[in-house]
Amino acid sequence: MRHLLDIDDLSGAELERILDLAVTTDPPRVLAGKGMALVFEKPSARTRNSMEMAVVQLGGHPVYIGAEEVGLDTRETVEDVTQTMAGYHSALGARVFAHSTVERMAALDALPVVNLLSDAAHPMQALADLLTMRREFGRLEGRSVAFVGDANNVARSLALGAGLAGMTFRVASPAGYGFSDVDLDRIHTAGIEPQIFDRPEEAVAGADAVYADTWTSMGQEVEAEQRRRDFEGFTVDRHLMGLAQVGAVFLHCLPAHRGEEVTDEVLDGPRSRIWVQAANRMHAARGALAWILSENGSQP
Repeated sequence: MRHLLDIDDLSGAELERILDLAVTTDPPRVLAGKGMALVFEKPSARTRNSMEMAVVQLGGHPVYIGAEEVGLDTRETVEDVTQTMAGYHSALGARVFAHSTVERMAALDALPVVNLLSDAAHPMQALADLLTMRREFGRLEGRSVAFVGDANNVARSLALGAGLAGMTFRVASPAGYGFSDVDLDRIHTAGIEPQIFDRPEEAVAGADAVYADTWTSMGQEVEAEQRRRDFEGFTVDRHLMGLAQVGAVFLHCLPAHRGEEVTDEVLDGPRSRIWVQAANRMHAARGALAWILSENGSQP
């Protein structure tokens, strides 16, 4: 059974197929008369709306399930919840704290599992990012994207996706916030060589796309003040964007902390593609679901 827990679960050809399915005007109704469970330990406006509408556009019925309704490993084990959902649904999406949770769900092979976010990966965001850049540039191969900030789950999945698509991935992080050795081993195993910098100016110079994410992710709020100090000089502003390629675009997975990782001038400026990128979450999700359900033998 195929699952999508991170981008390197895909081959380059499969990634391309998902992006093609994301833009088709006649998506296959692989969920006609069927349901998809959407289990959320962590809330998200974009993830919930994009996934629910993607399921609807494939002919299915999405069922949102909040953390308090299932109590993963408190009220019921992850495995018991997964087996229960398999009795009702054709697929399971999960937005969780620990990546091990989606790994345990997938290990049962009870139904296709899609990672909607974990502490280690955000494949659905990476698909939307790649779709946004492909629509902007036409082709991804040979293009470059510079990620400025914490080398977090978003950066890791984007590095894998960009590499699979033939792009150059650059990242600039303060000391202590770069990719871990484990992350780099995973990225290198996928055949990808990220370009790593200490200074954002070096990463951004000549890049086709500049990407920022919040310095303090959900669950890290107690670290917020220290992170603001550590990330001083890593704000994407007009000067930094000016070092990128002519025609470069700015991306952000949202929500943004205005004035911290990015200035209003950039976020709301002519190079920003954040709202297109947010809308592409739905299209990318539709493509991913159409692909994974087809791979697992679901027919309209």
